[in-house]
Amino acid sequence: MKGLLIENLTAGLESKVILSDLNLFVPDGEVHALMGPNGHGKSTLANVLMGHPSYTVSSGSVFLDGESLLDLEVSERARRGLFLAFQYPAEIPGVTVSKFLKRIADLRREPPKNASAFLAELKQNLAFLEIDPSFVNRYLNEGFSGGEKKRMEILQLLTLKPRFAIFDETDSGLDVDALKIVAAGINRMRGQGFSALVITHYRRLLDLVRPDAVHILERGRIAASGGFELVELLEKDGYDGVRRLTGTAREAVYAS
Repeated sequence: MKGLLIENLTAGLESKVILSDLNLFVPDGEVHALMGPNGHGKSTLANVLMGHPSYTVSSGSVFLDGESLLDLEVSERARRGLFLAFQYPAEIPGVTVSKFLKRIADLRREPPKNASAFLAELKQNLAFLEIDPSFVNRYLNEGFSGGEKKRMEILQLLTLKPRFAIFDETDSGLDVDALKIVAAGINRMRGQGFSALVITHYRRLLDLVRPDAVHILERGRIAASGGFELVELLEKDGYDGVRRLTGTAREAVYAS
């Protein structure tokens, strides 16, 4: 089965259970949105998927293209094509953007044939994301604005060409121009061999990155799944509007 499959996942931080019997499937070639109130487990899910050592999985399973991920170290998950875009990207003094990108390009599933091929690809991606070429000689994210850091993450996305990407509130704090660039980078990756989970609170990113499905995470589990109508309902009536669904509407939208 191609895609990311989460089955009955229960996980938390130290002794606190945050995710409870969570089930989710993101098929190959699809981009899904994950929304939900603050503190209900969205970022926890991102960290658990990536293998953050502070989080403990007590039960359940996670598969990427049929291969179990939970027993793998963070680096091994990354080598299998898992990518996480952080809400607050870290600065890495002493490592230039160009050296960092060259290293991750060499480690991807299909690395560039040679240095010339890498440089040509990098030049194309910089132009597409409207990033000044001089940035590649700077230390990664050091002194960068919030929008510049987010563009750098999308540049990493286009360089790494991951199998599955998780965007943890990548739209947080972005102005309109930066948001459009981030969305363009995500849309450029869409297609067979790539899937993504976009974690967000806001419609503005989803208007640009139209998701194939939308999921609501509440109290540590998927409370509702549907199409873009869920985003519109949230914008109109908030999470109370989703909770008030009844009858056939509830059966159509709420996950079993």
